[in-house]
Amino acid sequence: MSELTNEIQRRRTFAIISHPDAGKTTLTEKLLLFGGAIHVAGAVKSNKIKKTATSDWMEIEKQRGISVATSVMGFDYVSTPLGEPYKINILDTPGHQDFAEDTYRTLTAVDSVIIVVDIAKGVEAHTRKLMEVCRMRKTPVMVFVNKMDRDGKDPFDLLDELEQELKIGVRPLSWPIEMGAKFKGVYNIYEEKLDLYTPSKQTITEKLEIQDLKNSELERQIGDDLAQKLRDDLELIAGVYAPIPPNPLKGEQGGKPGNNAAAKSPLGDLGVQYLNGDLAPVFFGSALNNFGVKELLDCFVQIAPSPRPVQAEERQVIPETDLFSGFIFKIHANMDPNHRSCIAFLKICSGKFDRNASYKHVRFDKMMKFSQATAFMAQKKETVDEAFAGDIIGLPDTGNFKIGDTLTSGEVLHFKGLPSFSPEMFKYIENADPMKTKQLNKGVDQLMDEGVAQLFVNQYNGRKIIGTVGQLQFEVIQYRLLHEYGAQCRWEPLHLYKACWIESDSPEDLENFKKRKYQYMALDKQERDVFLADSAYVLQMAQQDFPKIRFHFSSEF
Repeated sequence: MSELTNEIQRRRTFAIISHPDAGKTTLTEKLLLFGGAIHVAGAVKSNKIKKTATSDWMEIEKQRGISVATSVMGFDYVSTPLGEPYKINILDTPGHQDFAEDTYRTLTAVDSVIIVVDIAKGVEAHTRKLMEVCRMRKTPVMVFVNKMDRDGKDPFDLLDELEQELKIGVRPLSWPIEMGAKFKGVYNIYEEKLDLYTPSKQTITEKLEIQDLKNSELERQIGDDLAQKLRDDLELIAGVYAPIPPNPLKGEQGGKPGNNAAAKSPLGDLGVQYLNGDLAPVFFGSALNNFGVKELLDCFVQIAPSPRPVQAEERQVIPETDLFSGFIFKIHANMDPNHRSCIAFLKICSGKFDRNASYKHVRFDKMMKFSQATAFMAQKKETVDEAFAGDIIGLPDTGNFKIGDTLTSGEVLHFKGLPSFSPEMFKYIENADPMKTKQLNKGVDQLMDEGVAQLFVNQYNGRKIIGTVGQLQFEVIQYRLLHEYGAQCRWEPLHLYKACWIESDSPEDLENFKKRKYQYMALDKQERDVFLADSAYVLQMAQQDFPKIRFHFSSEF
């Protein structure tokens, strides 16, 4: 096996998604803790723990205890003492619906997904929506049932709910012993051993290992009733769900990152169903108290896919090919508040990236050289000399990139499927401090490049309009303009129904339309014509009166 193939096959790039407050950021923090990337875990909201979560590094995220942007963290993880390290790239996504566009874009850059479900609330609305996107892209999914240290639904009922709501088969690979105040620990079905923990919110604690369920040590540790209940539950699971191949991790195997071919999956047929997106392995635990997280991580690196082929418009791109290719799926301004810089996040789809080599920027049709490519640990960055398919690296952006741009070693490729929504809420943005006009303009420009919201300039009065998917985005923009750029803005309400991009094969019809609808016309950041309809009726009449004009509700046309 060549060095390139070996490097690519030890990579695991995945996103953590869920409804708000199910515990994504807490789980991310604990995965970093078990991976050795951090030594003390922070908390999202806590009066006692002053250290904040690594992935919530923006000031507004620390204050509100929510994620408002996807953050990327990469680290090496050794699952067995003799094994080679896996290179893990985690993307922690925002849960709030207002930032769904960021999450959907992130899903185009990952090879698999972990869905976090709250044991008390079960499957929630936003989780269903995100699952639809995963189903559409056939992304392999794992489920982590979180907050077992609180009382919630019966685990068997929850498994049924997962199957019905997410429309996917499930197979528990760990099983909880009680829940809430009586929560004792998790039996690891996958490795056939019981781990009893003492809860700790910030550090890794010792665990007790029981290999055989018939062992009388089990009764001594958790009592006769619970021991018998655990044996009965496991018997029921074995009868209802598809069997797992015997002891996949016993012996010395399982330490080396290998090929994802079905035959080599430690779960046999179950592994094939998982990789095809038809079955979700389920784990139980409490991310806050470190229960069940290591089981999830150890099994994940064994069975999750290494980088998968990506469909470009021209051809299918195979990760192991020597030719480099990748696309920009996110841009972030001010990761370092001391420098007004933007970082473009590049997902490498194939081959190897070398620092200081020249690569083709497909949209500009010119070669570019990057000497400052960086790898991420949330906000902290370090320069990388090389990166492989599956990795996510940061490239300094001085206005050269927009979301969806492709870099290759010379070939012309276009990666598709990076969504962009038609905004649903609109407000005029006004400068509240005339002395800071330059800072406001720069801030608005950089934040719009990030894809936080969309900017339109009204042709009738020249005023700037910001369009978003949800109210929370306006608050985030206002906060970030003030704290990152020192610019104050105020919002003025504007009642609009929809913004639609228009085009036509007939220049006269287009010109006629623009004259007739002059006060409703605007330009977006790329200087394209946008029609601002103030009601559904106005839009419907415009479509009827001008049959030769095409109306697009997404900026990708």
